[in-house]
Amino acid sequence: MTKAVVLGSGIIGLYTVFHLLEKQIKPSDITVVAEYFADDQSINYTSPWAGGNFCAISPSDPLSLEMDKFTYLNLFKVQKALGGPEKSGLDMMPMTEFWDYDPPSEKLKSLQSYLKDFKILSRDELAKKNEPKIKFGISYTTWNFNCPFFLKKMSDYMRSKGILFVQRKLTHISQAFLDESTKVVFNCTGIGARDLVKDHNVFPGRGQVVVIKAPHIKENCVRWGKSTATYIIPRPYSQDSLVLGGFIQKDCWSGDTYGDQTEDILRRTTALLPQILEQNAHGSRIEDLEIKRVAAGLRPYRHGGPRVEEEQLPEGKSVVHCYGQAGTGYQSGMGWTNTATDLWLRRRSSKL
Repeated sequence: MTKAVVLGSGIIGLYTVFHLLEKQIKPSDITVVAEYFADDQSINYTSPWAGGNFCAISPSDPLSLEMDKFTYLNLFKVQKALGGPEKSGLDMMPMTEFWDYDPPSEKLKSLQSYLKDFKILSRDELAKKNEPKIKFGISYTTWNFNCPFFLKKMSDYMRSKGILFVQRKLTHISQAFLDESTKVVFNCTGIGARDLVKDHNVFPGRGQVVVIKAPHIKENCVRWGKSTATYIIPRPYSQDSLVLGGFIQKDCWSGDTYGDQTEDILRRTTALLPQILEQNAHGSRIEDLEIKRVAAGLRPYRHGGPRVEEEQLPEGKSVVHCYGQAGTGYQSGMGWTNTATDLWLRRRSSKL
């Protein structure tokens, strides 16, 4: 008997399961149904491809800022449940972010209220970058994810609690109601929601990254341009992997990778953080970098923002939709999924 089905095993689906456990739903009442699991790779399975850190990528509306704050302040619970930083692939590291324009004041006010070691960079500190277009910068301590490892450890933890994982591709949301005992389906299908529930507001934001071996880089660095995003993200406990990016190409469905984009990423990231080359053990040219992998992924964007709402069905059943978090799933997803699970749990006593 399965009373709650979580549809999707990306980061949003796994955060949803974590909250259900945290809110005392019995593991035997939960089943995860997904086409792909943590060890699988597909362009349609977004979460393993993510760079994986907390940064200022989220929109500046109050709800998005609230979801970021909730996640930042509660990720330690996941880290602790999985056995600590090394066993979870989740740790905290320094971050510096730069803008070629003045970021929204509401975003800065929110970030300043909770980020550890938050600091607005001085003009002298900005001038050291020797980049005239940079107008503003902040530094703080952030969360970093070793995304594929983190997903695997989350899934292993949930299996150890007795949660059933079923690998299956569905063609209609009704198929997620596994039997008469199923009361709720949490639809956490990300980019797949476009086809599964015919939500044509969902569209991809393609990204490409270059993963290099760089044991000497232990800090995050991001630069936001008007139409570009450049980011440097160390993956904790990953044999010294450093994720370099990137691109945000909206409505591009390609999972292919392109040499000119790789060259552009390497040029931008090494200019932003020269230590990548200056302290590289194999030489100070871009050609001397040890490239481990070039990959692309499709962020689940949605016109109108994330869909987080309960759809009530006959006989006391419901579907709780939670998808469309774009490139913010890891850093805001605990907030969105906490909201999603609460939507259903408010009426749980009449359902279970």
